[in-house]
Parts: sequence; C-alpha cells; structure tokens
Amino acid sequence: MPSKKRFFPAFIGATALVLAGSLSSCTTPSPTPTPPAAPPPAEAESLDMAMRSVVDKGATAVVAQVRWPGGEWSKAYGVRDLDSRSPAQPGDRVSIASVTKTMTAVSVMKLVEDGLIELDDPVNDILQSFKTVLKPPRPITVRQLLGHMSGMPPYQDAMFKTVDDILPATKQRLSLQRGLQIAGTLPWEYVGNFRYSDSNYLALGQLLEKLRGKPYSQVLDDDIIKPLGLTHTTVDDALDGAPDMIHGYITIRGERAGGGPTPDQLGSPAHGVVSTTADVNTFLAALFQGKVVSPGSLEEMKKTNREPSIGLGLWKWSRDCTGAHRYGGRGGYLTYRTVAISSADGRYQATMTMVPPPLPSPLEDPEAENKRDLWTDQLESALLEALYGLCEESVPG
Repeated sequence: MPSKKRFFPAFIGATALVLAGSLSSCTTPSPTPTPPAAPPPAEAESLDMAMRSVVDKGATAVVAQVRWPGGEWSKAYGVRDLDSRSPAQPGDRVSIASVTKTMTAVSVMKLVEDGLIELDDPVNDILQSFKTVLKPPRPITVRQLLGHMSGMPPYQDAMFKTVDDILPATKQRLSLQRGLQIAGTLPWEYVGNFRYSDSNYLALGQLLEKLRGKPYSQVLDDDIIKPLGLTHTTVDDALDGAPDMIHGYITIRGERAGGGPTPDQLGSPAHGVVSTTADVNTFLAALFQGKVVSPGSLEEMKKTNREPSIGLGLWKWSRDCTGAHRYGGRGGYLTYRTVAISSADGRYQATMTMVPPPLPSPLEDPEAENKRDLWTDQLESALLEALYGLCEESVPG
C-alpha cells in the first residue's frame, strides 16, 4: 500500500501486507540492532545515525548500502521478524516495491532498441486489453505509460475502499489482465497529464509479454537479473519461509498482520521485485555505466516531468558536487520503503529500505502514514548527504 503523499503517489498500491499466518498481537518489543560493525566512513555517519534513530522510534528494520569507487559500506538495524527477533543483516532481502518500475522500464527500452516498438507508438492496437476492458479515450503511447502520462486510473482505487477490503485483496494472485480489468471499471481521465498509476506498468508488463513471447518474470531474468548476476533478486517467488527475508507489518483494527510478499504482489511489473540493497546498487551502477541500455535510451529515461521529477521509470534528485543530477528509483508500501540513488556517471550508489513498525493503514489512521513519510524523508536526505560527501571527497582541490 503506497501512501497518497508525494513519496508514494497512489493512495493504496498493491499491498506488501503479508499473511503467512494468522493475525497476532500488535505489541512490539523494541528491535535490537545487529552486532557492531566497523565504524562507517565520515560520509556515512549521518546515514548511520538516521538508521539508528528510526529503529529507536520503533521501526522493525532498516538496511542500507553505499558504494563509491574502491569501497562500500553497509549496515542493518532491527530484526528480520517480530516473532523470532533474529537480527537483520545487511544482505537480507526486502521488497523494493516501485523500484521494480525502473527495471521494467529498462526491459521496455530494450524493446525499442531491438526495433520491436517505438516510444511514441500507441499500444491500443497491440494489446487486446485496450480493446476489451480498458477502452481509453485516446491513443496511449509507450512513452505515456512509462512516464505516468496516460491518465489510466490506479486499479487499487477500486480494490481498497475500506479496511475490510485489505485482507481478501492481498490473498489473491493478481494477473496483469485482472489488474487492468479492475482499472477499466474506473473513469479514465487526464490523458497527457501526470497521474501516478501502477496500472501503467501492468500494461507495460503485457507489452513485454506480447512482444517477447514469454512471461514478464522471464523477460526480467533475461534482461537484467541473470546478465548482472543479481543472485538475491526474484520476481514471482513466494519467500515467506526464506530465512533472509525481512518481514513487514501493519495493524488492522489493532491486530498485527505480517510476513513476506503476498500473492497480489508477486510477479507485478509495477512493484513485484524482491531484492537486496547490494543487488539494487549493482543494477543502478550497470544502468548508469551504460551496461544495460544504450546512451540514447538512458537519456530518454532521464527526461522528467517538471513536477514531480519522474521520467521514464526514473526519479531525479538534486545535483551532486559535479553539478549533475542524481537518478534512481523509489517505492513503498505501508510495510516497506525503499530509496535507490545513483550518480549520473554510475560511480556512486546508495540504497536503503526501511520496514516501519506495525501501524494502521491510512484508511484507519492518516497520521500513522505521516510518521512513515517523515522517517523515509529523513533517511532519503541522509542517503543524499552521504553521496554528496563522497563526491566532494573525490574532487581535487
């Protein structure tokens, strides 16, 4: 469930609420940090402090990795789950939520590079769903889907209307077609204007399957996961029992629910990837070092709207010490918040995932969402500060 604020524009996205077992008490002991590691470099001190701060305030876990030429620093605080209370580790797996969209966008750009479609080609006559269940008011292009400019409504708006909708919706495996069918029950407006919607990326998943002739998960395996050696990254595997999976939680009417990825999340081109901070940094480094798509494709991805700063599967951040913008992905459910940032030249990366404490959804308590947003903003600022310091350290004079 993304929040409705700037950081997670959709009100309720595909929920990372996990239901491995029955609801349990929401009493939450204070998570314990992992054993002390080597002191962080000076540039990472503020990040380390921010991580400890959010765990001290009740977050289940927070993991991060920062890379620079010739070195890296990683750290984890908190616990993997609130039952065993096994300490979280820097290499643990988490849901990266909408950072998945950056990976999906790369695979779409590869379609363009292979001459299978153009960015400004409409998809209406290619995808059957646009004729049967969606019926948009105008032609919709690949570029509009990538940049959330199609006006397609978020399917979650029809799935999550009350608290009672949460548990049933997260227990069902949501196919791409079913998600678009649900989106088709809502009014389609604002074509050509920005409207963040996971539905766009379900349609892009269908486009990849249609033009590649194989499931989305296999497309991502072939384009990104296997070539880059992302051994801890998966798209559609159920990981409830994985010992290195950090669990996320929310409360529903005072009762705690939690575990690993849910059926509604698995396999989604919008938010379905489970990974580690190290794997995400490897992906970003490869992307911005020109090892994944062509320079022309990357430039297209980096073209952003004026507000918010979202391009074709990429977010844009403030400039680093060289005057170049930083880029990457960001995403979140109520149960996982991930920020992944790279320098434009691919020399520096910083990725963080926070797992908030069990708190209600905005359907019960909007103030709880403000807490999640505040902590995430603090961690994002610390990531940017660490990257800026490392950049300054490398500049002569």
